[in-house]
Amino acid sequence: MNTAPAFYPIGTPGTPWGEAERAEWLSRQARQRSYESEVLSAIEGLRPRFDVEEYGRLEYGDERFPLLAIRSRDWRDDLPVVLVTGGVHGYETSGVHGALQFVDQHAADYAGRVNLLVAPCVSPWGYERIHRWNPNAIDPNRSFREDSPAEESAALLRLVAPVRDRVLMHIDLHETTDTDETEFRPALAARDGKPFTPGGIPDGFYLVDDSENPQPEFLQAVIAAVEKVTHIAPADDNNEIIGSPVVARGVIQYPLKQLGLCASITNAPYKTTTEVYPDSPRATPEQCNEAQAVAVCAAIDYALAHR
Repeated sequence: MNTAPAFYPIGTPGTPWGEAERAEWLSRQARQRSYESEVLSAIEGLRPRFDVEEYGRLEYGDERFPLLAIRSRDWRDDLPVVLVTGGVHGYETSGVHGALQFVDQHAADYAGRVNLLVAPCVSPWGYERIHRWNPNAIDPNRSFREDSPAEESAALLRLVAPVRDRVLMHIDLHETTDTDETEFRPALAARDGKPFTPGGIPDGFYLVDDSENPQPEFLQAVIAAVEKVTHIAPADDNNEIIGSPVVARGVIQYPLKQLGLCASITNAPYKTTTEVYPDSPRATPEQCNEAQAVAVCAAIDYALAHR
């Protein structure tokens, strides 16, 4: 694992970024892959079997990013809604492609049983730059609240608003990567004028439960299914994962609503955030995508069995 830098190369230690520092940061972000060819093309391939809608359009400089959601074609108002989101952090690749793999390979299994609403790539600018933030140096996954400063988050909130009270289960697909420690956490500390405290990166899959409404049996059902595909992250020597106490095997808790996390945007009784570790020598990209898709299936299966 790489060692995090002692200081971040933008800004003055102890002083939050202003416009100049944010502009310098933005100038360093380069497009590294294509949302159009890797994500939009895959969604287009699903149109014969699913309804696809544009729920927003991001405009950053001269770039335009349509935000697309995939819905069950046989949508029925008497069925519960299942929400799947990916790519809230655009760099977390398996969140995007795991969501698409679920739709392609497994969504038909739930026809007539649930209404599926899938937003596979919430942050396309971040997807192309392989970054956690949007171009305003804002983390969309701390911005799911009224008057959100992140248009990515605001657009998803608008999409979900009409069905928010009908969602049975929401699973938000994420990754924890080595670059969290070498780039994104140091950048966050520099942006906010705070000291950076090095931490560790867990090797394996884990889940985040809602500390305000924990559902331990639900999360253990997902862990049991994913374990058949990839390994589960162990607790560290402090019985923690990324600084949070491990409350059950492969599970930590956050106050989702308080932190403005994506998994808090509905009133679903079952909600969780997945975390895949793509940098593990024990996991391939294909395993990471499969782990996400399997997690979605297990989460839906449990929610339907315990309605």
